[in-house]
Amino acid sequence: MPVIVVMGVAGSGKTTVGAELAARLGVEYADADEFHPQANIAKMSAGTPLTDEDRRAWLAGLAGWVASHAETGGVLGASLLKRRYRDQLRAAGDVWLVHLHGDRDVLADRLRARTGHFMKVSMLDSQLADLEPLEPDETGVTVDLAEPPGTLADKVLAEYPRVSPQT
Repeated sequence: MPVIVVMGVAGSGKTTVGAELAARLGVEYADADEFHPQANIAKMSAGTPLTDEDRRAWLAGLAGWVASHAETGGVLGASLLKRRYRDQLRAAGDVWLVHLHGDRDVLADRLRARTGHFMKVSMLDSQLADLEPLEPDETGVTVDLAEPPGTLADKVLAEYPRVSPQT
């Protein structure tokens, strides 16, 4: 079963939708925020975007998680805004991408309403500028984040291949 990677900018609903998908599939859910070293969290908390070098260890940790869930499947919520980041995870195992895409104003409203998280609304524009949408050769689906989480999960699971397309 491919690992589902729920991707998108901050405020897109990765954790909510990802946890819902994992519960429905009976697999483990992991939030990529838990893989960041403290230095990355401090940098983002201060409103400074991460560099590729900052992301190196984070991406390696995510790739390790994907590889360790190759047999059981799982759901990972991670921004993965750039194609090369997604490619690194795809090299580690079979992944199926869910891009939560939507309107900037909806995203900004969600970020303003969120408390206790290091990612602030001031970082949204840099994330949107870095976002590279899924390309035709990337397996997965893009869905509109404005829909309720349950509806999004229904749509995703209707498209999700239960068995790896590589087998």
